[in-house]
Amino acid sequence: MRIVLVGPPGAGKGTQAAYLARNLSIPHISTGDLFRANISQGTALGVQAKAYMDAGELVPDEVTIAMAKDRMEQPDAEHGFLLDGFPRNVSQAEALDAMLKSEGMTLDAVLDLEVPEDEVVKRIAGRRICRNDSSHVFHVTYSAPKTEGVCDTCGGELYQRDDDSELTVRKRLEVYHTQTEPIIDYYRAQNLVVTISALGRVTEVTQRAMEALKQPGESVVDGDDKD
Repeated sequence: MRIVLVGPPGAGKGTQAAYLARNLSIPHISTGDLFRANISQGTALGVQAKAYMDAGELVPDEVTIAMAKDRMEQPDAEHGFLLDGFPRNVSQAEALDAMLKSEGMTLDAVLDLEVPEDEVVKRIAGRRICRNDSSHVFHVTYSAPKTEGVCDTCGGELYQRDDDSELTVRKRLEVYHTQTEPIIDYYRAQNLVVTISALGRVTEVTQRAMEALKQPGESVVDGDDKD
C-alpha cells in the first residue's frame, strides 16, 4: 500500500507510522529522517537543506520533494510506503501526485489521525524531559514520575522544553491548520481519506487504523478518552 499519514502535532503520527509500517511490511518514510540522513551523508540535497536551516530559513518545497522522490525510488519502497510529514502542504501533495503518475502509480489511502485540540495541548504541554538524559520522558498526567520534578531512572531534574509550552503548541497548531490541514480536503476530493480517532491506547489506535485502511475512501471516527 502507498499511504500518507496526516494529523496535528501530538496525534502520535511517529508512533503509529512505525507500527503500521511494520504491520503492512512497507517502509516508514519520515521527513525528519530524510533530512537527517541526507545531511549526515553530505548528499547534494542535504547540503542545500543544511544551508537553509543554518540560515534559519525554511527548506524550499523542491528540496523536500526531491528527497522524498529519491527515497521512494529505493528498492524497499517498490511495493509501497508510508509517508509521515510529507506532503506538508497542497503544493507538495500536487507534486507527489505528479511524481506517482509519472511512474504509473497512485496513493491507496490518506490516513487522517483526529485528535481534539485541547487533547493535543494536554499531551504535549504535559511532557517533562530529564536534563541528564533526554530519552527519559515523563508526562504529568499519563506517566507521572514517582516524585514530582525528579526522573525515576537517574534522579535528574525534569523540565518542560520551550517548544512544549502551551503557547508554542497552539502556534504549531495554527501552522498545521493553515498549511497542512488543507491537504485533507485535497485528498478527500480524490476519495482517499480515512479519518480515525487517535484517542486511546497505542495498540487500539493501530487496530482502528488497520481496519479503516481496508476500506479507503470511507470516514471512520471511533475511540474514547482512555490513555
